[in-house]
Amino acid sequence: MFEFLLPFFLLLLLFLVLFIIWRINARKYISSGTVASAYDAWTQDKLLERLWGEHIHLGFYPLGKKNIDFRKAKVQFVHELVKWSGIDKLPKGSRILDVGCGIGGSSRILAKHYGFNVTGITISPAQVKRARELTPYGLNCNFQVMDALDLEFDDGAFDAVWSIEAGAHMNDKTKFADEMLRTLRPGGYLALADWNSRDLKACPPSFFEKLVLKQLLEQWVHPNFISINEFSKILRINKNSAGIVISDNWNSYTNPSWYDSIIEGIRRPFSILSLGPFAIVKSIREIPTILLMNWAFRKGLMEFGVYKCRG
Repeated sequence: MFEFLLPFFLLLLLFLVLFIIWRINARKYISSGTVASAYDAWTQDKLLERLWGEHIHLGFYPLGKKNIDFRKAKVQFVHELVKWSGIDKLPKGSRILDVGCGIGGSSRILAKHYGFNVTGITISPAQVKRARELTPYGLNCNFQVMDALDLEFDDGAFDAVWSIEAGAHMNDKTKFADEMLRTLRPGGYLALADWNSRDLKACPPSFFEKLVLKQLLEQWVHPNFISINEFSKILRINKNSAGIVISDNWNSYTNPSWYDSIIEGIRRPFSILSLGPFAIVKSIREIPTILLMNWAFRKGLMEFGVYKCRG
């Protein structure tokens, strides 16, 4: 009897150990410094880059199409947002600000494929260092360490402002919008994509949904989530906005990314193994949060918002 139950108890013990690691190493938002520290660690251990490539954001999967490479879907996302937002109408040499640039994947596409002059900012010094290392000499990209809530640029300095999945890390969404629109020239383009919750005031979360949201906030240094409509209103009433904001929910295009982000570890096992045994623990440690994210986006508790407006 004991021999029959032993595998079960060992599996339960493994689950408990992983759960303890997951909870103890939670990355709660305390200040912008905790965001910087988290992204410094993710960049320096190179696990995300080995698995996801140079784009640390979700991919775009056209409806009805299957078997799309995860990394190609990420590149496709950039081109789809460029086209949807109208940034492709800008002439070559236009000045673009990439807010929350990560290790520079989007910035390099905007510079190489569209001929833009791109400035990328992130609060993570390690990301800036890696972005510079990955950027070929002569490409019109430069990267700086900077807080998105306190941009060190003149009013109207850019022809377009671009941001992917950065706003969820901002504790003041209004200030985040203020700074982006302040640095955007009159008539310039804002293109933004972000993780949003549904309208939690109009449709309050259940007890279980509250637990899920708590984990999504605490595991990946998010101070809070707001709905697509809430952030659209913030953009619309801003004094530097033309007042016309178009938004959409791209859940159906981006949701396959969550399972693919896990499957990448199976497709590219040596990407993890080459970083040492501890990398295996780190990669497994992220799986519960990814699965919760997938559930939340699939059920509509979370929404992938895209926004465009003019300065």
